[in-house]
Amino acid sequence: MSTGTKIAWDDTVLPFQLDRSDMRGRVARLDGVLSGVLKQHDYPEAVEALVAEMALLTALIGQTIKLRWKLSLQVQTNGPVRMIATDYYGPSKEGEPARIRAYASFDREKVTKDLPFKQLGSGYFAILIDQGEGNTPYQGITPIAGESLSDCAAAYFAQSEQLPTKFNLSFGKSIEPGVGEHWRAGGIMLQHMPKASPFAQDGGTGEDGLLQAQDLVDGETEENWNRVNFHMQTVEELELIGPSVTPTTLLTRLFHEEKPRVYEPQRIEFGCTCSEDRVRQSLSIYSAKDIEKMTTEDGRVTADCQFCGANYDLDPKTVGFQAEK
Repeated sequence: MSTGTKIAWDDTVLPFQLDRSDMRGRVARLDGVLSGVLKQHDYPEAVEALVAEMALLTALIGQTIKLRWKLSLQVQTNGPVRMIATDYYGPSKEGEPARIRAYASFDREKVTKDLPFKQLGSGYFAILIDQGEGNTPYQGITPIAGESLSDCAAAYFAQSEQLPTKFNLSFGKSIEPGVGEHWRAGGIMLQHMPKASPFAQDGGTGEDGLLQAQDLVDGETEENWNRVNFHMQTVEELELIGPSVTPTTLLTRLFHEEKPRVYEPQRIEFGCTCSEDRVRQSLSIYSAKDIEKMTTEDGRVTADCQFCGANYDLDPKTVGFQAEK
Protein backbone atom coordinates (compact mmCIF):
# COMPACT_ATOMS: atom_id res chain seq x y z
CA MET A 1 0.00 0.00 0.00
CA SER A 2 1.35 3.41 -0.98
CA THR A 3 1.42 5.89 1.88
CA GLY A 4 1.53 8.74 -0.62
CA THR A 5 -1.67 7.51 -2.26
CA LYS A 6 -3.35 7.20 1.12
CA ILE A 7 -2.42 10.76 2.14
CA ALA A 8 -3.49 12.18 -1.20
CA TRP A 9 -6.91 10.55 -1.57
CA ASP A 10 -8.33 9.58 1.82
CA ASP A 11 -11.11 11.88 3.03
CA THR A 12 -11.68 13.50 -0.35
CA VAL A 13 -14.46 13.80 -2.92
CA LEU A 14 -13.44 13.98 -6.58
CA PRO A 15 -16.06 15.45 -8.97
CA PHE A 16 -16.00 14.30 -12.59
CA GLN A 17 -17.94 14.48 -15.83
CA LEU A 18 -18.46 11.89 -18.58
CA ASP A 19 -18.58 13.97 -21.75
CA ARG A 20 -19.71 11.23 -24.13
CA SER A 21 -22.76 10.26 -22.09
CA ASP A 22 -23.65 13.68 -20.62
CA MET A 23 -23.29 12.53 -17.01
CA ARG A 24 -21.63 13.88 -13.90
CA GLY A 25 -20.53 12.18 -10.73
CA ARG A 26 -18.31 12.03 -7.68
CA VAL A 27 -15.87 9.52 -6.22
CA ALA A 28 -15.45 9.66 -2.43
CA ARG A 29 -13.02 8.03 -0.01
CA LEU A 30 -13.49 8.29 3.77
CA ASP A 31 -11.09 7.10 6.44
CA GLY A 32 -10.20 9.57 9.19
CA VAL A 33 -13.65 11.16 8.90
CA LEU A 34 -15.30 7.87 9.83
CA SER A 35 -12.89 7.35 12.70
CA GLY A 36 -13.80 10.80 14.00
CA VAL A 37 -17.52 10.09 13.69
CA LEU A 38 -17.61 6.56 15.10
CA LYS A 39 -15.16 6.84 18.00
CA GLN A 40 -17.54 9.21 19.77
CA HIS A 41 -20.05 6.40 20.43
CA ASP A 42 -20.27 2.74 21.35
CA TYR A 43 -22.39 1.64 18.42
CA PRO A 44 -23.24 -2.00 17.58
CA GLU A 45 -21.61 -3.02 14.30
CA ALA A 46 -24.88 -2.83 12.34
CA VAL A 47 -25.39 0.76 13.53
CA GLU A 48 -21.77 1.62 12.67
CA ALA A 49 -22.37 0.34 9.14
CA LEU A 50 -25.49 2.51 8.74
CA VAL A 51 -23.69 5.60 10.04
CA ALA A 52 -20.73 4.88 7.71
CA GLU A 53 -23.06 4.56 4.71
CA MET A 54 -24.92 7.73 5.67
CA ALA A 55 -21.66 9.68 6.09
CA LEU A 56 -20.46 8.49 2.68
CA LEU A 57 -23.73 9.55 1.03
CA THR A 58 -23.46 12.92 2.77
CA ALA A 59 -19.96 13.47 1.39
CA LEU A 60 -20.99 12.50 -2.16
CA ILE A 61 -24.14 14.65 -2.18
CA GLY A 62 -22.70 17.52 -0.15
CA GLN A 63 -19.79 18.21 -2.49
CA THR A 64 -22.12 20.16 -4.79
CA ILE A 65 -23.30 22.73 -2.21
CA LYS A 66 -21.83 26.21 -2.09
CA LEU A 67 -19.43 27.84 0.33
CA ARG A 68 -20.74 28.14 3.89
CA TRP A 69 -23.93 26.21 3.09
CA LYS A 70 -25.04 23.29 5.22
CA LEU A 71 -26.46 19.99 3.96
CA SER A 72 -28.20 17.60 6.35
CA LEU A 73 -29.34 14.04 5.74
CA GLN A 74 -31.81 12.48 8.17
CA VAL A 75 -33.45 9.11 8.58
CA GLN A 76 -36.40 8.69 10.96
CA THR A 77 -37.91 5.23 11.46
CA ASN A 78 -39.96 3.12 13.87
CA GLY A 79 -37.30 0.38 13.85
CA PRO A 80 -34.42 -0.44 16.22
CA VAL A 81 -32.41 2.42 14.69
CA ARG A 82 -34.76 5.33 15.27
CA MET A 83 -32.74 8.12 13.71
CA ILE A 84 -29.55 8.83 11.81
CA ALA A 85 -28.50 12.44 11.32
CA THR A 86 -25.55 13.82 9.36
CA ASP A 87 -24.39 17.35 8.60
CA TYR A 88 -22.06 18.56 5.85
CA TYR A 89 -20.69 22.08 6.22
CA GLY A 90 -19.42 23.64 3.01
CA PRO A 91 -15.94 25.20 3.16
CA SER A 92 -15.67 28.72 4.57
CA LYS A 93 -13.30 29.65 1.73
CA GLU A 94 -12.12 28.13 -1.54
CA GLY A 95 -9.44 25.53 -0.91
CA GLU A 96 -10.52 24.81 2.67
CA PRO A 97 -11.91 21.41 3.75
CA ALA A 98 -15.59 20.71 4.21
CA ARG A 99 -16.69 19.20 7.52
CA ILE A 100 -18.92 16.24 8.34
CA ARG A 101 -20.50 15.07 11.58
CA ALA A 102 -22.99 12.25 12.23
CA TYR A 103 -24.75 10.29 14.94
CA ALA A 104 -27.47 7.66 15.39
CA SER A 105 -30.20 7.10 17.97
CA PHE A 106 -31.12 3.44 18.52
CA ASP A 107 -32.60 0.88 20.91
CA ARG A 108 -29.67 -1.38 21.79
CA GLU A 109 -31.91 -4.21 23.01
CA LYS A 110 -33.75 -4.37 19.69
CA VAL A 111 -30.74 -4.22 17.35
CA THR A 112 -30.25 -7.67 15.80
CA LYS A 113 -27.48 -9.43 13.88
CA ASP A 114 -29.52 -9.08 10.69
CA LEU A 115 -28.36 -6.90 7.80
CA PRO A 116 -27.87 -3.23 8.76
CA PHE A 117 -30.72 -1.95 6.57
CA LYS A 118 -33.07 -4.36 8.35
CA GLN A 119 -32.54 -2.32 11.53
CA LEU A 120 -34.64 0.43 9.95
CA GLY A 121 -38.42 0.23 10.03
CA SER A 122 -40.99 2.32 8.22
CA GLY A 123 -40.14 5.98 8.04
CA TYR A 124 -38.58 8.59 5.82
CA PHE A 125 -35.30 9.74 4.31
CA ALA A 126 -34.85 13.52 4.17
CA ILE A 127 -32.41 15.99 2.66
CA LEU A 128 -32.22 19.54 4.03
CA ILE A 129 -30.17 22.43 2.65
CA ASP A 130 -29.56 25.55 4.74
CA GLN A 131 -28.32 28.44 2.60
CA GLY A 132 -27.59 30.67 5.57
CA GLU A 133 -29.21 33.47 7.52
CA GLY A 134 -32.10 35.16 5.75
CA ASN A 135 -32.88 32.16 3.52
CA THR A 136 -35.62 29.57 3.96
CA PRO A 137 -34.10 26.08 4.30
CA TYR A 138 -35.01 23.60 1.56
CA GLN A 139 -36.34 20.18 2.59
CA GLY A 140 -37.17 17.10 0.53
CA ILE A 141 -38.54 13.82 1.89
CA THR A 142 -39.00 10.32 0.48
CA PRO A 143 -40.15 7.10 2.19
CA ILE A 144 -37.67 4.47 3.36
CA ALA A 145 -37.60 2.06 0.42
CA GLY A 146 -35.35 -0.36 -1.43
CA GLU A 147 -32.56 -2.38 0.16
CA SER A 148 -30.10 0.29 1.33
CA LEU A 149 -29.74 3.91 2.32
CA SER A 150 -28.23 4.56 -1.12
CA ASP A 151 -31.47 3.25 -2.66
CA CYS A 152 -33.35 5.78 -0.52
CA ALA A 153 -31.07 8.59 -1.71
CA ALA A 154 -31.49 7.57 -5.36
CA ALA A 155 -35.28 7.48 -4.88
CA TYR A 156 -35.16 10.97 -3.40
CA PHE A 157 -33.37 12.38 -6.47
CA ALA A 158 -35.77 10.62 -8.84
CA GLN A 159 -38.89 11.64 -6.91
CA SER A 160 -38.01 15.17 -5.77
CA GLU A 161 -35.53 16.36 -8.40
CA GLN A 162 -36.34 14.14 -11.43
CA LEU A 163 -32.61 13.42 -11.69
CA PRO A 164 -31.59 9.86 -12.64
CA THR A 165 -29.07 8.95 -9.92
CA LYS A 166 -27.13 5.82 -9.06
CA PHE A 167 -24.77 4.99 -6.19
CA ASN A 168 -22.24 2.20 -5.81
CA LEU A 169 -20.86 2.16 -2.26
CA SER A 170 -18.54 -0.03 -0.23
CA PHE A 171 -17.74 0.28 3.46
CA GLY A 172 -16.42 -1.93 6.21
CA LYS A 173 -13.68 -2.55 8.74
CA SER A 174 -10.14 -2.49 7.41
CA ILE A 175 -6.89 -3.67 8.96
CA GLU A 176 -3.75 -1.86 7.81
CA PRO A 177 -0.15 -2.22 9.04
CA GLY A 178 0.53 0.09 11.96
CA VAL A 179 -3.04 1.38 12.04
CA GLY A 180 -5.22 -1.41 13.40
CA GLU A 181 -8.85 -2.16 12.67
CA HIS A 182 -10.92 0.83 11.60
CA TRP A 183 -13.73 1.71 9.21
CA ARG A 184 -13.12 2.79 5.62
CA ALA A 185 -15.64 3.71 2.95
CA GLY A 186 -15.62 4.54 -0.73
CA GLY A 187 -18.18 5.06 -3.42
CA ILE A 188 -19.28 6.49 -6.74
CA MET A 189 -22.31 8.67 -7.44
CA LEU A 190 -23.61 9.07 -11.01
CA GLN A 191 -26.24 11.53 -12.25
CA HIS A 192 -27.57 12.28 -15.70
CA MET A 193 -27.46 15.98 -16.49
CA PRO A 194 -30.79 17.71 -15.68
CA LYS A 195 -31.86 18.50 -19.26
CA ALA A 196 -32.39 14.76 -19.91
CA SER A 197 -34.82 14.13 -17.05
CA PRO A 198 -38.44 13.96 -18.30
CA PHE A 199 -41.13 13.65 -15.65
CA ALA A 200 -42.96 10.32 -15.48
CA GLN A 201 -46.64 11.29 -15.36
CA ASP A 202 -48.10 7.92 -14.39
CA GLY A 203 -45.97 7.24 -11.36
CA GLY A 204 -42.87 5.15 -11.06
CA THR A 205 -41.89 1.50 -11.04
CA GLY A 206 -40.44 1.64 -7.54
CA GLU A 207 -41.93 0.54 -4.24
CA ASP A 208 -45.44 2.03 -3.76
CA GLY A 209 -45.16 3.78 -7.11
CA LEU A 210 -41.99 5.76 -6.33
CA LEU A 211 -40.08 7.07 -9.30
CA GLN A 212 -36.77 5.39 -10.10
CA ALA A 213 -33.88 6.50 -12.28
CA GLN A 214 -35.00 4.11 -15.02
CA ASP A 215 -38.38 5.87 -15.20
CA LEU A 216 -36.67 9.13 -16.18
CA VAL A 217 -34.64 8.01 -19.20
CA ASP A 218 -35.57 6.90 -22.71
CA GLY A 219 -34.12 6.66 -26.20
CA GLU A 220 -30.44 7.58 -26.48
CA THR A 221 -30.46 8.81 -22.89
CA GLU A 222 -31.53 5.37 -21.71
CA GLU A 223 -28.82 3.68 -23.80
CA ASN A 224 -26.17 5.93 -22.27
CA TRP A 225 -27.54 5.44 -18.76
CA ASN A 226 -27.61 1.65 -19.05
CA ARG A 227 -24.13 1.47 -20.61
CA VAL A 228 -22.46 3.64 -17.99
CA ASN A 229 -24.22 1.89 -15.12
CA PHE A 230 -23.17 -1.48 -16.51
CA HIS A 231 -19.54 -0.37 -16.38
CA MET A 232 -19.97 1.06 -12.88
CA GLN A 233 -21.28 -2.27 -11.62
CA THR A 234 -18.02 -3.97 -12.65
CA VAL A 235 -16.07 -2.12 -9.96
CA GLU A 236 -14.63 -4.22 -7.13
CA GLU A 237 -15.11 -3.34 -3.46
CA LEU A 238 -11.39 -2.85 -2.86
CA GLU A 239 -11.21 -0.48 -5.83
CA LEU A 240 -13.92 1.66 -4.26
CA ILE A 241 -12.44 1.73 -0.76
CA GLY A 242 -8.79 2.14 -1.83
CA PRO A 243 -6.29 3.47 -1.07
CA SER A 244 -4.12 1.47 -3.49
CA VAL A 245 -6.22 2.51 -6.52
CA THR A 246 -6.56 6.27 -6.93
CA PRO A 247 -9.95 7.74 -7.93
CA THR A 248 -8.50 8.99 -11.22
CA THR A 249 -7.18 5.52 -12.06
CA LEU A 250 -10.54 4.04 -11.10
CA LEU A 251 -12.43 6.40 -13.40
CA THR A 252 -10.12 5.54 -16.28
CA ARG A 253 -10.60 1.82 -15.69
CA LEU A 254 -14.40 2.08 -15.58
CA PHE A 255 -15.24 4.84 -18.03
CA HIS A 256 -12.32 5.34 -20.43
CA GLU A 257 -14.71 5.21 -23.42
CA GLU A 258 -16.92 7.91 -21.86
CA LYS A 259 -14.13 10.53 -21.89
CA PRO A 260 -14.00 11.25 -18.16
CA ARG A 261 -12.99 14.75 -17.10
CA VAL A 262 -12.05 15.42 -13.47
CA TYR A 263 -12.17 18.60 -11.42
CA GLU A 264 -10.51 19.76 -8.21
CA PRO A 265 -11.03 17.32 -5.31
CA GLN A 266 -12.76 18.52 -2.14
CA ARG A 267 -11.08 17.64 1.15
CA ILE A 268 -13.31 16.43 3.98
CA GLU A 269 -12.68 16.32 7.72
CA PHE A 270 -14.64 15.45 10.83
CA GLY A 271 -15.87 18.60 12.51
CA CYS A 272 -18.57 19.81 14.86
CA THR A 273 -20.05 23.28 15.31
CA CYS A 274 -21.16 22.90 18.92
CA SER A 275 -19.96 25.51 21.45
CA GLU A 276 -20.82 26.87 24.86
CA ASP A 277 -22.37 29.93 23.22
CA ARG A 278 -24.68 27.70 21.13
CA VAL A 279 -25.70 25.73 24.23
CA ARG A 280 -26.47 28.94 26.09
CA GLN A 281 -28.48 30.18 23.12
CA SER A 282 -30.54 26.97 23.01
CA LEU A 283 -31.26 27.29 26.76
CA SER A 284 -32.23 30.96 26.52
CA ILE A 285 -35.89 30.10 25.81
CA TYR A 286 -36.35 28.34 29.18
CA SER A 287 -37.71 30.02 32.31
CA ALA A 288 -35.99 29.94 35.68
CA LYS A 289 -38.43 27.21 36.75
CA ASP A 290 -37.52 25.10 33.71
CA ILE A 291 -33.80 25.58 34.38
CA GLU A 292 -34.34 24.50 37.97
CA LYS A 293 -35.80 21.21 36.73
CA MET A 294 -32.73 20.70 34.55
CA THR A 295 -30.29 21.38 37.39
CA THR A 296 -28.44 18.33 38.72
CA GLU A 297 -27.97 17.39 42.39
CA ASP A 298 -24.56 19.03 42.16
CA GLY A 299 -26.20 22.34 41.26
CA ARG A 300 -25.13 22.40 37.61
CA VAL A 301 -26.82 22.38 34.22
CA THR A 302 -25.10 19.95 31.86
CA ALA A 303 -25.44 19.27 28.16
CA ASP A 304 -23.78 16.72 25.88
CA CYS A 305 -23.26 17.07 22.13
CA GLN A 306 -24.65 13.99 20.38
CA PHE A 307 -22.27 14.49 17.46
CA CYS A 308 -18.85 14.94 19.06
CA GLY A 309 -19.39 13.96 22.70
CA ALA A 310 -18.43 17.37 24.11
CA ASN A 311 -19.78 18.02 27.62
CA TYR A 312 -20.87 21.45 28.80
CA ASP A 313 -21.12 22.17 32.53
CA LEU A 314 -22.86 25.47 33.29
CA ASP A 315 -23.92 27.52 36.29
CA PRO A 316 -27.77 27.52 36.28
CA LYS A 317 -27.77 31.20 37.27
CA THR A 318 -26.09 32.07 33.98
CA VAL A 319 -28.48 30.29 31.57
CA GLY A 320 -32.13 30.48 30.58
CA PHE A 321 -34.56 33.28 29.83
CA GLN A 322 -34.02 35.05 33.13
CA ALA A 323 -30.23 35.05 32.68
CA GLU A 324 -30.66 36.63 29.25
CA LYS A 325 -32.69 39.39 30.84
